[in-house]
Amino acid sequence: MFIDEVEFKVKAGDGGNGVVSFRREKFEDMGGPDGGDGGDGGDIILEVDEGMNTLADLRYNNIYKAEKGKNGKGKNQHGKNGDDLILRVPPGTMVYDADTDSFLADLKEAGEKHIVAKGGKGGRGNARFKKSTRKAPRFSENGAQGEFRKLRLELKVLADVGLVGYPNVGKSTLISQVSHAKPKIASYHFTTLTPNLGVVKYGEYQSFVMADIPGIIEGAHQGTGLGDEFLKHLERTRLLVHVIDVSGIEGRDPLEDFEKINNELQKYNEYLASLEQVIALNKIDLPAAKQNIERVKSELNDRGYSVFPISAVTSEGCQKLVYHLGQRLEELPEREIAKEEEVVIRPDFVDEIYFEKLNDNKYELKGTLLDSYLEKTDFNNDAAVQRLMRVLKHHGLNEIMEKQGIKEGDTVIIGPLEFDYVE
Repeated sequence: MFIDEVEFKVKAGDGGNGVVSFRREKFEDMGGPDGGDGGDGGDIILEVDEGMNTLADLRYNNIYKAEKGKNGKGKNQHGKNGDDLILRVPPGTMVYDADTDSFLADLKEAGEKHIVAKGGKGGRGNARFKKSTRKAPRFSENGAQGEFRKLRLELKVLADVGLVGYPNVGKSTLISQVSHAKPKIASYHFTTLTPNLGVVKYGEYQSFVMADIPGIIEGAHQGTGLGDEFLKHLERTRLLVHVIDVSGIEGRDPLEDFEKINNELQKYNEYLASLEQVIALNKIDLPAAKQNIERVKSELNDRGYSVFPISAVTSEGCQKLVYHLGQRLEELPEREIAKEEEVVIRPDFVDEIYFEKLNDNKYELKGTLLDSYLEKTDFNNDAAVQRLMRVLKHHGLNEIMEKQGIKEGDTVIIGPLEFDYVE
């Protein structure tokens, strides 16, 4: 089964919790702190496997989860890091954030990797918080949560040359003639249901990859026939071979076919319409082709196209076409799909947090930077809660409350904490 688009969720591993522990030795009831750190959570990683040609293996799970980090232990024993989860994808996989539709990665080379969800950092044990003014810290940090994300993967075949044209014009026969590809060939429309790739050799050591895409008909960009489902596979190509049935054996005029297919490419994607096209006038072995060849070739030559009369069945003219394609590819630049560079702006803590007024005398403290502190705090540990409040006050919590107009007796909510404000 050929699957070229999937959506699923990923959850990186949460970090393990740090631990509160104190050294206990003979003749020493309670020594210094020796609580170890929690391990980091595992990442979710996509890796290119050149042996794959479909995304079908990823359609069975709704969510993929990496391993959590282990909790720390006493005697300064750090928790084990969670194992990364590696999901294998075929070359040509485009990665998007499904919620924001932002582009994340273009995975093309064998072994190429991309982290799509980062594991949470392990929490620090109480040994980390010892200092000259705090000899015996009785708190530690919880591990941070691993990233959660909804992904959309799209497979776009990696080919230098794409074959376009109406169904049954001989594209599959052509690729089978010039390469070792063995597509299904039959005399009915839409024989080709999935893209086929073939390596085409020319010269002594040169080669390029050709893609046979299911036939396009009028209205394809709106979903007619096999629709635009496979047009996207042409987006990586640098050159198009427009295959035309010059015999007109199906009752269509070859030039009208040419115009209609180009119209569909234009409506689907301006990049496809801008690609250089080489014209292959196929089926010249049929008697009906003879009356059309010169007319069609002359018209398209006048428009600036390189035109090659061929017979994909008998191979007549195919090598001449192949050599021309190889030479043009040597002159054309590679196409790169650049990832937009992310600009990370780290806001000041005071500027970022804010109070949301719930009613006349009830306020809740909010903010993404605040959330990072909250998730690391063990609210069952009084010392950890006291540390959180000290950190917030250090960042100007009292001044923020004064600016908000919070008065004595008002209720303030911070995470799971709810208390009355006292000046």
